Amino acid sequence: MFLSVYATFAQQQRPKLVVGIVVDQMKMEYLYRFSGDFSNNGFKRLMNQGHTFSNTHYNYLPTYTAPGHASIYTGTTPAIHGIVGNEWFSRTTGKERYCTDDDAVETLGNGSKEEGKMSPKNLLSTTITDELRLSTNFRGKVIGMSLKDRGAILPAGHFANWAFWYSKTGSFISSTFYGTALPDWVNDFNKEKNYETYLNKPWELLKPAAAYDESLADDNPYEGKLYKADKPVFPYDLKSMYEKNDAGVIRSTPFGNDLLELFAKRAIEKEQLGKDDITDFLTVSFSSTDYVGHILGPRSMELEDTYLRLDLTIADFLNYLDKTVGKDNYLLFLTADHAGAENAKFLSDNKYNVQPIEPKEIVKGLRKFSTDTFGEDLLLNYSNFNVFLNCDKIKVKNLDLNSVKQSFKAYLMTQEQVKRVYTEEEILADNGNDFHLHCIARGYDVTQNGDLVLIDKPAYIEYGATGTSHGTTYSYDTHVPLIFYGWNIKPGNTSDRKVITEIAPTIAQKIGITLPNGTEAHVLTEILDTH
Repeated sequence: MFLSVYATFAQQQRPKLVVGIVVDQMKMEYLYRFSGDFSNNGFKRLMNQGHTFSNTHYNYLPTYTAPGHASIYTGTTPAIHGIVGNEWFSRTTGKERYCTDDDAVETLGNGSKEEGKMSPKNLLSTTITDELRLSTNFRGKVIGMSLKDRGAILPAGHFANWAFWYSKTGSFISSTFYGTALPDWVNDFNKEKNYETYLNKPWELLKPAAAYDESLADDNPYEGKLYKADKPVFPYDLKSMYEKNDAGVIRSTPFGNDLLELFAKRAIEKEQLGKDDITDFLTVSFSSTDYVGHILGPRSMELEDTYLRLDLTIADFLNYLDKTVGKDNYLLFLTADHAGAENAKFLSDNKYNVQPIEPKEIVKGLRKFSTDTFGEDLLLNYSNFNVFLNCDKIKVKNLDLNSVKQSFKAYLMTQEQVKRVYTEEEILADNGNDFHLHCIARGYDVTQNGDLVLIDKPAYIEYGATGTSHGTTYSYDTHVPLIFYGWNIKPGNTSDRKVITEIAPTIAQKIGITLPNGTEAHVLTEILDTH
């Protein structure tokens, strides 16, 4: 009897620190494609010694950064947590809204007024980090950080001690939502101007050029130009780019990830994370991969180099956690907020009948259709695959709203790139039988989304001719890595389909705290098995 009680008690003990790592715009496929050039101590260490879920997906539209981070940490989708895009047109307010905007707070630190007026107030459900704070009676610390405001704020939740994000001044900043002044250690870190160490030297290939045979040629037609460089080729003169712009240029280089890791280590040291028996939670979102991917594309040598360098950064961070927190004292997971599409022009040049679609051309077509059909422009907004109609104009013209919706739907279905169009009524009547409709319904907030939502055909991308983007329900945008590592995690691999909303409730069950309030509570049982 005593042994049984003791065993149960031992199993209920918590790790000293939980670390959530999100890699912005990371495809699961990168772990395979670049593996031959990875070290043994970064991604490979996580995969070999942790539990890898190799078939993990997002289960809603749109697959963007803010909804991704919110969904990871709330264990639910935009229909519930309310973060329906990075920015979106709200039908309630009739205005554009940014995911973490908050006019009631002010910037803390050396950043512009706009950069710091941010908080989690638009997030409608609790996060796993919120529940840790509640379950420890606010004694467990929660700190979030990223180069992006949304990558720091949304994972850290409503009750975080701090969230920090990078400013174009080169400083990490926060807002008065979290306190009245930045901690001294953050001010000290900012005074060091560590970003200059990276920007005063060129970005050169980490390895000999021949090692990058998983990528296209250094100068290829599918790459954009980094800060108006003459050509998208190595080496990049970062010092010149910095002098002509600002410290924000580091975001679009792999060194943005290095700077963030340096800041994360400082936070662990100065905030004493993982130093007592009350569990703390650190959220880290590496954003440089997304910037490089958007500008230069998934087949660029620049992107591969960014991942080879991130591998070393991850290895260094794991070693630091081993030394400061203890190898058996931290629970870590790594995933991504979305993946990313192939460049459509690249696919077209290789005989796939597809092309990039400029969003402004979609808007132009919608407005022309409306004027030709109804004698007036009834389009209020098109963004994030949502069509918003001007209901006031429709009412004044004494038109039937449903008939107008059907007319716009019929028009959109004539467009080369469009696969499906759903009305608000169809979305709200979703029964789960139509996969793509079900994804839309999970991402649809009736107070914020549009009258119509469309899905493009596979491989079409609403973006420019170079680089890449994301946002759809197709596997190239939804399929992301998921690895659990460390405290009470058995090595293994699971190839069954899993969804991103299973992460937060799994952690809640694993460490014995309350479930986030919006989650459906489906869990990854492989992670809960400690035998």
